Amino acid sequence: MTEPRETKLKRLHMRSIRRGIKEMDLILTAYATDHMPGLSDAELVTYDDFLAEYDHDIYGWITGTGTAPAEYAHIMSDIMKLASGLTRPN
Repeated sequence: MTEPRETKLKRLHMRSIRRGIKEMDLILTAYATDHMPGLSDAELVTYDDFLAEYDHDIYGWITGTGTAPAEYAHIMSDIMKLASGLTRPN
């Protein structure tokens, strides 16, 4: 059974705002609010996979201490743009 788009959006939004570390809550909530509604169904699947990664790995990708897998390049590009205002003073 296929999950309806609205249900998937709500589920992914909840997974974005309830992470393991506060920094990820802030960054991924901003991404989910700003970008998730405009994602295609395929991009939502990729974002769902992205959210299954460990918070410390994702945070490392955002801060530059690690390298994100290529399949997350588009997501990481958008997140990096948002995170610059959240993680460093403007």
